[in-house]
Amino acid sequence: MSKIPTKAAILEWISDNPTQSAKRDIAKAFGIKGAARIDLKRIMKELEAEGHLVKRKKTFRDPDNLPPVSVLQIIGPDSDGDLAARALEWEGTGEQPQILMIPKANDPALGAGDRVLARVTKLKGAGNLYEARLIRHIGANPERILGVFRTSHEGGRILPIDKGSSSEWDVPAGATNGAKDGELVEAEQAGPKSRMGLQRARIVTRLGDPTAPKAVSLIAIHQHGIPDHFPDEVIAEADAKEPAGLEGRTDLRDVPLVTIDPADARDHDDACYAEADTDPANKGGHILWVAIADVAHYVTPGSELDREARNRGNSSYFPDRVVPMLPDRLSGDLCSLHEGVSRACIAVRIVIDGEGQKLSHAFMRGLMKSPASLNYTEVQQAMDGNPNEKTAQLVNSVLRPLYGAYAALKNARAVRQPLELDLPERKIILDDEGKVTSVAFSERFDAHRLIEEFMVLANVCAAETLIEKKQPLLFRVHEEPSQDKLNALRETAQAAGLTLPKGQVLQTRHLNSLLKQAADTDESELINISTLRSMTQAYYAPENFGHFGLALRNYGHFTSPIRRYADLIVHRALVTAHGWGKDGLTQVDADGLKETGEHISQTERRSMVAERDTTDRYLAAFLSEYVGEELGGRISGVVKFGLFVKLDATGADGLIPVRTLGREFFDFDADASTLTGVETGITLGLGQRVTVKLASATPQTGGVELELLTVEGNAMPKGGGGHRGRGKPTRRKEVSSKRKADKVKRKVQRTR
Repeated sequence: MSKIPTKAAILEWISDNPTQSAKRDIAKAFGIKGAARIDLKRIMKELEAEGHLVKRKKTFRDPDNLPPVSVLQIIGPDSDGDLAARALEWEGTGEQPQILMIPKANDPALGAGDRVLARVTKLKGAGNLYEARLIRHIGANPERILGVFRTSHEGGRILPIDKGSSSEWDVPAGATNGAKDGELVEAEQAGPKSRMGLQRARIVTRLGDPTAPKAVSLIAIHQHGIPDHFPDEVIAEADAKEPAGLEGRTDLRDVPLVTIDPADARDHDDACYAEADTDPANKGGHILWVAIADVAHYVTPGSELDREARNRGNSSYFPDRVVPMLPDRLSGDLCSLHEGVSRACIAVRIVIDGEGQKLSHAFMRGLMKSPASLNYTEVQQAMDGNPNEKTAQLVNSVLRPLYGAYAALKNARAVRQPLELDLPERKIILDDEGKVTSVAFSERFDAHRLIEEFMVLANVCAAETLIEKKQPLLFRVHEEPSQDKLNALRETAQAAGLTLPKGQVLQTRHLNSLLKQAADTDESELINISTLRSMTQAYYAPENFGHFGLALRNYGHFTSPIRRYADLIVHRALVTAHGWGKDGLTQVDADGLKETGEHISQTERRSMVAERDTTDRYLAAFLSEYVGEELGGRISGVVKFGLFVKLDATGADGLIPVRTLGREFFDFDADASTLTGVETGITLGLGQRVTVKLASATPQTGGVELELLTVEGNAMPKGGGGHRGRGKPTRRKEVSSKRKADKVKRKVQRTR
């Protein structure tokens, strides 16, 4: 009879021979035959039950060691530049293993999120460190899910919180990561997509109570993959920075450069000052100074700070928090132009004439000391005759000259005619617990417009200087609208009784004329929104295609390097162009501008979507207390499945599902953006005033559902008595024929 080995002997064999861990391999190694195999099977099951082994198909392995062939996910370069990875099938109870990819010369390039099949080897005497060699690339990062976890006796399910998703995910018992029922969790797809049944997922991160007010922005941050934790090496590098001195800089500490920001601003990266030009040749002219935090001095090319800043691309702002591009040691301290302390800056001195036309400009690397950090409201109140203790001392010496220069720049703006959209900005007010107390529309003062105009001019100066010095840079590009979008805007204008000329090269003044026609009418908001939707999305690129919206030929972002990586690139380009030091734009930076532009354009859009989703969730939370109430609004979007309505009081967008519009079929015309009832003939389209009832508001998803009550003051007709979708055939034919005829008519008009 074969002698059965001890449990310790079996574990030692598996550890020494990880590729020969099937039951038959173990039986062969110990000479176990016949009926003794039953005893071996029993011992193996006991080891599995005790947690010493994990069964994978027909093999066993030690759960605290990786199998020799493992599925890994690439994390990205570590502090030494080595490619790190994590095991997707780690089931041990100890510390997660550290894995370094060892690439071969002909291996494909791998990036963060890529999934690979690799052969892993534990390094002796190196703790829990493994090296991995690529077998094959098996795809990019798996789908991520954010949702609420619900437990079951076999693990649980995840209910997604994305309002665009209704599919649940199955979580096996061994993949819950200890999540509790009702917790908000982040999970990832486990295994290939399944055509039948629920897709499997494994929980990666537990995020706590999803109903907590402060979870709202956290949901968006995780849902959109915004990095919100600085690696230790980045923090260490930031903490080691010291304030810049005067060496190699122009002393601007006697120039009273003031910062003017929102009252709740988290950083101050721009300051300005103006004075009358005493040159007799420039009578009525002004000298304008704009100083920007010298981030390039602290964030140098190739550093840990630089890599992390580029990865983030920009700061992301939410009602209750900010996810900064740079650690607080820089964004809130050394690179923030606080009053009364010396701060490194890159400044531009601009000379303009009495009509606001730029005559000359010059850049310098300086050291400044702001006499005051001001906010928009107190500046405007001071100029309106109600100064506070701080602004009273600055009204005549600083504020009036600033407004004088702004008055001149307004003249130049009127000639240039950038796009003048009137879209009030919503401001969500939170209490200390993070709960929405009110939703208001932000007031805009001349103080806001003054700073905007100064920053636009400084950005133009930066682009012009770098073009003149033939220095590579990233331009802020905004191309003109496509012909299809212009045609759609023209039809919307015609439906509102307004005109947008055609047959000529489009300029912003033509759009401004349309906006002026709509001003102070019921169609004003509709035309402003439609004009905005006709615009292309701005982006960053090393090629200069101009900025249509601002009506500017040369434009590059220079004024916010604390929160935008594009501005840091422009700062470095200025350093190189002027020979100010070794921290300028490197050849590596210059060669990679196209890729950098594409990357930070994507991170900017990611932040915009995350910020919008957060606003939607906060608005839904606020509106959830008003379910059942009647509200006023306008139809802001028409789709096949319903109508979107922008509510007057909050600016929130809600959906009226087409299934709730009555017991008749509604014909959708995409070109005209209308839904037409086939029995009643009622046409629902953009801009119509409506009264709705708030049917539901779901804070977790941001979804707001409405019920339509009246259109332009008239109650919704009930339609025929038949089932919805079974309107009278003749009436449906009439509606369909009319829609086709209208479509042909629009095509004919476009080609004339």
